[in-house]
Amino acid sequence: MAAADIIGVTPRQMRRIRRAIEQHGMSAVMDQRGGRPRRKRVRAQTLREICRLKRGIYAEFSMRHFYERLTEQHGIAVSYTYVRQVLQEAGIVEKEPGRGRYRRRRERRPMVGMLVHLDASTHEWIAGQPLQDLVVALDDADGRILYAQFVAQEGTLSTFQALTSIVREHGRFCELYTDRGSHFCRTEQAGQAPAEEQQGQVAQALRALGIRHILARSPQARGRSERAFQTIQGRLPQELRLHRITSYTQANRYLKEVFVPDFNRRFTVPPAQPESAFTPMAGIDFELLLSAKHERVVRNDNTVTFKGVILQLPTTAARMHFVRCPVIVHQFPDGHLGVSYQGRLVAHYDTDGNPLPTPRNKERPGAAHRLASAGAPARTPHRTAGADPKPPVFRPRSHSGRGATGEKLYSKPTAKNATII
Repeated sequence: MAAADIIGVTPRQMRRIRRAIEQHGMSAVMDQRGGRPRRKRVRAQTLREICRLKRGIYAEFSMRHFYERLTEQHGIAVSYTYVRQVLQEAGIVEKEPGRGRYRRRRERRPMVGMLVHLDASTHEWIAGQPLQDLVVALDDADGRILYAQFVAQEGTLSTFQALTSIVREHGRFCELYTDRGSHFCRTEQAGQAPAEEQQGQVAQALRALGIRHILARSPQARGRSERAFQTIQGRLPQELRLHRITSYTQANRYLKEVFVPDFNRRFTVPPAQPESAFTPMAGIDFELLLSAKHERVVRNDNTVTFKGVILQLPTTAARMHFVRCPVIVHQFPDGHLGVSYQGRLVAHYDTDGNPLPTPRNKERPGAAHRLASAGAPARTPHRTAGADPKPPVFRPRSHSGRGATGEKLYSKPTAKNATII
């Protein structure tokens, strides 16, 4: 048993070897060919000829193409695998990369609104026009396109524009599936996984909305969005050319009115469950939340600078000035700018820094209104028995020291009891 374990054979085979040695001696375990070469062994001259042909005449031929010429034109009858191994050992042909690990097909989410794919594709959508990115968001459960828009370059602002459109039209969803673009995540070292803590603009906005962000590890992991883009690239350019659309402004209108409804009608599949995971959201200022934020400190002349543009802050009913106040400069998806202080929009500007009308901020409901809306009884002001239910009348004071009805309110200081400061 120990001998069988040492040489790596079974005990039964070890008994056979022992009997053969006892009968025929040590010659029983030696090669009986006596140094003669194998009959089917390829001659060295043939191997040299294969290497010479691949280096010279057929240097640019693929492996399969070269093997066809080798067998048909030169009459060398050697297997394809053996020729490939010989050329790889000689360093003439590089080894092909591995096929990778096994990947399992991921099932669709059972309800709409559970997972949304967001991706972009650069393509020659309109002949003769510069290449642009088509940003598409589609639901994982039924494959329906929720958002589609042409943008000059995919980035943070295009992502906020897509999120704003989806949340306003459909509601908040559960998870967002994207690639590892620099506007989505930060990677400390190239080739490694993204950092555990992400503090980018998109990451902060998703955390504020309560949406989980999933980063794909490979293009194959985003198979549904990749296959959707293959279908879109095979149909949309042809339709734009057929309808004589020559600008991306017209193309965006065609996407919204014609292409997306037709795509959803043809390729949408019924989800496993008819319910929806989209959650309507109210009372949230999406304009400030889904925007690129940059911290600034107001200078003495009530201005802040953003990318070379000077933004002049106006006076408001709450503050006379904002000198030395920490404010946030917002870059909205449409390119406009805004400045907010303590969560309220102070001013709105165009891309050149010119002021724009600022929408009024809605006042927050009082405590009594919040309690009443929650089902609790609202507090009423204390009133003694027999008191007049009418509210008290406050009369303004006059400079003479007497009220509106003539009663004396206070006495003016005289020279005798005046205080010298």
